[in-house]
Amino acid sequence: MPAKAIIILAAGMSRRAGAQNKLLREYKGKPLVVHCLEAAQSSSADLVIVVTGYEAHLIESVLAPFAIRAVHNPDYAQGMSSSLQAGLSALPEQIDAALICLADMPGLCATDLDRLLEAHNREEGALICVPVFAGRRGNPVLWDRYFFSQMQALKGDQGARGLILRHENYVREVEMDNNAIHFDIDR
Repeated sequence: MPAKAIIILAAGMSRRAGAQNKLLREYKGKPLVVHCLEAAQSSSADLVIVVTGYEAHLIESVLAPFAIRAVHNPDYAQGMSSSLQAGLSALPEQIDAALICLADMPGLCATDLDRLLEAHNREEGALICVPVFAGRRGNPVLWDRYFFSQMQALKGDQGARGLILRHENYVREVEMDNNAIHFDIDR
């Protein structure tokens, strides 16, 4: 079986959310960042990595009770691509695919993540697994190792959406049964 990881991007500066780091704000009784982490830990992923950056010491103190690997991105102010690259660089060589999760998506559950992890299949050409609900794509997205070097070349505050568009022939859309893939907290 291919080894798969989940990388949770939790390094952003929360500029649109006001003075307090949004990932530390309480949402349904716990810090926002904990929701995604609990889903990832309950999934079938072989490894969970959390990329920290802005207020890393505060994020890491919330994550301390969890058996995860935190990776600090000192270049977090340069945008999402630098956090993505920090997470990918921390993956061991035996990881064949990585599910890239945004830490501000509290509606995701382990079942959602597992559906994406299980959709990955090199033999069938399913190297990029994208969740879909009501005809609209969302996050998180699973990437085969084949694309890691291209993701490492991204710049600025962008994710890998452009790579998806350039490599549609490798995309497997994975139908989800809820809209959690469209729900993030920005404000």
